[in-house]
Order: sequence, then structure tokens, then C-alpha cells
Amino acid sequence: MQSDRWTEGEMVSREDEVKGGEDRKAWTLLEKTLMASVQEQRRSRRWGIFFKILTFAYLFAAVMLFSPFRGMDESKGVGEPHTAVVEVRGTIADLEEASADNLVTSLRRAFEDENTRGVVLRINSPGGSPVQSGYVYDEIKRLRGEYPETKVYAVIADIGASGAYYIAAAADEIYADKASLVGSIGVTAAGFGFVETLDKLGVERRTYASGEHKTFLDPFQPEKPEEREFWQTVLDTTHRQFIEQVKAGRGDRLKDHPELFSGLVWSGEQALELGLVDGLASTSTVARDIIGAEETVDFTHRESPLQRFTRQLGTSMGNAIATRLGLESSPALR
Repeated sequence: MQSDRWTEGEMVSREDEVKGGEDRKAWTLLEKTLMASVQEQRRSRRWGIFFKILTFAYLFAAVMLFSPFRGMDESKGVGEPHTAVVEVRGTIADLEEASADNLVTSLRRAFEDENTRGVVLRINSPGGSPVQSGYVYDEIKRLRGEYPETKVYAVIADIGASGAYYIAAAADEIYADKASLVGSIGVTAAGFGFVETLDKLGVERRTYASGEHKTFLDPFQPEKPEEREFWQTVLDTTHRQFIEQVKAGRGDRLKDHPELFSGLVWSGEQALELGLVDGLASTSTVARDIIGAEETVDFTHRESPLQRFTRQLGTSMGNAIATRLGLESSPALR
């Protein structure tokens, strides 16, 4: 009769067999896990490629639909009398939507259209560069001389302040809503001083320059009283130029008020009392009741998506960041 007892050799063989089976299961599980990981990576890569292709196709379609020249002649061929509208929107600065180049181009096209009965500057801007604003102001005056029968009306929406009001002052008449913000006839230049911060951090500032005052706007160096006084004269001169242009544009309509040119901003209702605006009205009201051409045609120069994307990747990005952080020291009409 066969014995039910296992010999020592048979027990060892049996244990090896069990361990071998467990190892095979472990390896099988590990292999499945690795294969699943590889498949997941492949799947993610495929989706990544798919979305990249989709994004490229979207950008390509946008470029084809909105070519760099699209919109430049969109108002051509309007065969009926109309009111030409040019928008002054956002910060007035080079490489921005409301740059002098864009606004001047728009104004010229509006005046040159033989069916234009009047031009409306639809303003919604807090101001910006005095240089850019001055360019537009001068061009409006030039165009008015060349087309004496085509008047310009500025219509302020939410805000028409500083550089935006500088431009508006060139118009024949200015209108606003009773709650619009108007004025802020002043000049500002702001920045930061980090001298004590560097001292606390133990950082040494090293600057190499030729010219005694070449680095007078450096925020990492102590401010000198004589340089501060000089910079104030620059701002005062720009302010004086601003005031002169407003007076030339508005003339006797301006009321004698001690704080008219102090940089304060007024509501549309207050601005009417001060002679900063001629009435309370909207763009449609001006077109219909004053110009007499109810139909409006937008002559505003529009950037294509490709132009805007390229600009945003260019130097304007750095300028915008500097402006937002207060590191831009150039005078601004704000």
C-alpha cells in the first residue's frame, strides 16, 4: 500500500513548483501592467498629435478667413450717404489697437469716402501716450482743413480721459453720456524704488554709463533732488502742451474753473457745465439728429488674428508688462 507521507525530497520539489507558479503569476501581472502603461502612453501621444493637428487646422482656417488685408477695404462701395465711425478704444500707444498709425489710417479712409457726411470718433479710452495722441490730434486738424464740409464729432462712451480727451478736443463738437468719465487733463509718469530692498537683501547694484544723469530713472539707485526737479519740468512742459491743445480745440466753450486742468475727471453731466463737452448724446443720436445720416459705417482699422498674434509675441508684450507693473517711466496722459 502506497504511503500517504511525503518524503523530504518530494516536499522540496513541491515547494519549488508552488514558488515557480507564483513567480510566473507575478511576471505575468508585471508584463500586463507594463503593456497597459505603454498602451496608455501611445493613446496619450495619439490624442496629443490629434489636438495639435486640430489647433493647426483652426489657426490655418482663421488666417485664411481673416487675412492681413481683410477689413482694410470693408467699407468701400457704400453707395449711400452715411456717418463714418472710427473707434478709439483702449490704451493709446504705439503697437496697440488705438495707435496713431491705426487711427490716422482709419480717419483718412473715412474722410476720403465720397459718401461720408460726417465722422464720429467713438471714444472709450483712459488715455495713453501724449505723442500718439498728438499725432492723431494734428491729423484731424489737417483733414478738417482738406475736407472743410466734413465735420468731426467725438462721442465718449464709458471714459474719454487724458490722451483720449486730447484727441477729442480736435473734434468740432464733443458729446458724452451723463455718466461718462471725462477730462483728467494731466500728465503722469510712475515707477518704483528698490534701493532699500537691495540693501536688505545684500545685493550690490552695478551700473556703467556715460553721462552724469544717464541713469536718473533707474529704480535701483537713490533719487537725486535735482533729477527729480528736472523730470518734473518735463512733465510740466507736456502738461502745458496738453492744455494749449485743449484750449485751441475748445476755445471759449471752456468755463473758467480753477481745477479744470488739474487732472480731475468729471462726469458727463459735470463736463457739460464746464464746457468740456457740448451735449449729452450717443453715436446713433449724433448720426441721426446732428449729421443727418442715420446709417453708420465703421472705418476702424481692424487687425487680423495673424497680425494680433504676431504683435503679441513681439515687443508689445514687454511694453505691456512694463506698463502694467509701473516700470514704464515715459510720460503718459492719464
